[in-house]
Amino acid sequence: MNKYRVTVDGTSYEVEIEVIGAGTSSYVPSHHIKTPSEDISPSKKPLEKSDKDVLAPMQGKILSIPVTEGQVIEKGQVVAVLEAMKMENEIVAHEGGRVEKIMVASGQSVEANDCIVALS
Repeated sequence: MNKYRVTVDGTSYEVEIEVIGAGTSSYVPSHHIKTPSEDISPSKKPLEKSDKDVLAPMQGKILSIPVTEGQVIEKGQVVAVLEAMKMENEIVAHEGGRVEKIMVASGQSVEANDCIVALS
């Protein structure tokens, strides 16, 4: 486990990154990152990755998120607009469900397969 200190917009964050191996990736929800002002206790379990989650199909920057937590959405509904290679891409839900958690914010950069919206 490697520890790093990252500063974003003047706020310092401590993050831990686990190197798993070639060709594999690890899902760590953004709310699992420890900030100086908060402590994640063992009783606050992170969300489990689900087949219903909406993932980023490519790396880019989130321009907007037209859904809210708790909102019921339908299959094919736009849940985010992602800018990649100077093009705006509408990211849609592949299943209907309730928005459990929005995992990103407008202006945030994402990598391919990062969770954008967790659905239940």
